[in-house]
Amino acid sequence: MKHILFFLISLFLFPFFQRNELRAQDNSNEIIMMPQDKQLVESILLQLKEDQKQETGLLVIKVGKLLLGTPYVAGTLEVGDPERMVINLRGLDCTTFAENCLAIARTIHKNNPKFNDFVEELRFIRYRDGILKDYPSRLHYFSDWIYNNDQKKVVKSISKEIANIAIEKKVDFMSSNPQDYPILKTHPDFVKEIAIQEDVITKRKTWYIPKNRLSEFEHSLKDGDIIGITTKMPGMDISHVIIAIRLNGRVHLLNASSKHKKVVISEETLEQYLNNYKLITGVMVARPL
Repeated sequence: MKHILFFLISLFLFPFFQRNELRAQDNSNEIIMMPQDKQLVESILLQLKEDQKQETGLLVIKVGKLLLGTPYVAGTLEVGDPERMVINLRGLDCTTFAENCLAIARTIHKNNPKFNDFVEELRFIRYRDGILKDYPSRLHYFSDWIYNNDQKKVVKSISKEIANIAIEKKVDFMSSNPQDYPILKTHPDFVKEIAIQEDVITKRKTWYIPKNRLSEFEHSLKDGDIIGITTKMPGMDISHVIIAIRLNGRVHLLNASSKHKKVVISEETLEQYLNNYKLITGVMVARPL
């Protein structure tokens, strides 16, 4: 544990987008990272090597705890054009935190896991069908992330199994607000492609657990479940992503928090969190496989 903390302290001394970032070739895709990212991943793999046979969800929790205190930083994947594979554990948003925890957990299951195994897992999780082609190939909407990773058998979408309550939502935020996305401003053809994806997401039948019924179904949630917080925000499906962790029998949030500006375990329960925000409607649940 001490060497993990040493790495974390040293990582935070580096600015998040330095000009001397490593650009290493991995097959045909360029990787953008700092040396500290590789060191941290390798350190976590070493620390948890004896836990190889544990369930993926429990490993997700263990990885997440080792990343507690990591600064919250939005937009770390937006490093320019064309789309590149970004490895950044020095600053995490809610989605990249969940992705990295899941990718490392899945890597631990491999025999003699290496950093390149982690890179491949993260790419497979982050991009539609595991293929990095361009900006639209990234899974930008988290309900689509859950669906595609269910199809890839990375996670199991279990909201229908738990509650069997359908949610209807029009998804079009990105195509309706291309000015908020630098790549979309310079690539009108990408806006059209994103709009097609949004139409597919909107028409896809999706299930969730309404927040006013969470107490009824909370017993079905497990440590390590990856949860998307659904929202009334126009054009959006999910506004936040968390990892479920039980404390004293209740589900809390292990997450990269914009409020606390770092990765934390919440003092409030998931139910309390949902009820604190009017725009929140409920949750979608993905269970790591």
